Amino acid sequence: MQRLTAVVRERGDLDEGDVRRMYALFEQYYEAVPLQTFQTDLAAKSHVIELREEQHLRGFSTIALIDFEFGGMPRRAIFSGDTIIDHQCWGGQTLPVAFCEFAGRVHADDPRTLLYWFLITKGYRTYRYLPLFARRYYPHPEQSTPPEEQACMDALARLCFGEAYAPERGVLHFPVSRGHLRAQWADVREGVSRRADVRLFLERNPGYREGDELVCITRLCPGNLKSFARRAFEKGMHDAARLPVL
Repeated sequence: MQRLTAVVRERGDLDEGDVRRMYALFEQYYEAVPLQTFQTDLAAKSHVIELREEQHLRGFSTIALIDFEFGGMPRRAIFSGDTIIDHQCWGGQTLPVAFCEFAGRVHADDPRTLLYWFLITKGYRTYRYLPLFARRYYPHPEQSTPPEEQACMDALARLCFGEAYAPERGVLHFPVSRGHLRAQWADVREGVSRRADVRLFLERNPGYREGDELVCITRLCPGNLKSFARRAFEKGMHDAARLPVL
């Protein structure tokens, strides 16, 4: 397989064919999401990061930029929506690098405003992006969530999902699933399940098979990002001067 390339597109630039190709890939891994529901969710996003192998779509992540106020301060969050990568392409860093470059551009647009990554996770693989990216993220298997981060996470979850958010559990729960992993992708291998981050996901979100989603947050700034994530974030900051404002 050739190396994947990432392309960031504004959601409004997608045509019907683009959306149907995204959905065809998505429904291979998730169920209980009709096409209309997928389209409605996508319409609320601002950008899409596409992963391509030549002209073939191999993955994508949808993004919304959320401006909000908390603690008397303006803040901004990058919300990651539907994210999927063809399993034959798992293990690469093309999507994480593209996301961090995008985040660096967002930060450079308004560097005085605190920027967060607001992530909801239907599966442990997505949750494991957090320790890959960040030094401090929440919920964390070894660190208590600081009061400010917890309150900020609660505020974002209520803003975006209202009564579906159960703050005492830190998860989104819907009476009827709005999408969950197909059984073959939901199983956790025994060796993986012993990892601290995977154990935390399974303990905090035991209903993930039925569509419950764990609510997560981390600061997006150079000091909180690790190695390649920090380099990509700083590249995005440096590139922002010659790229269109997001």
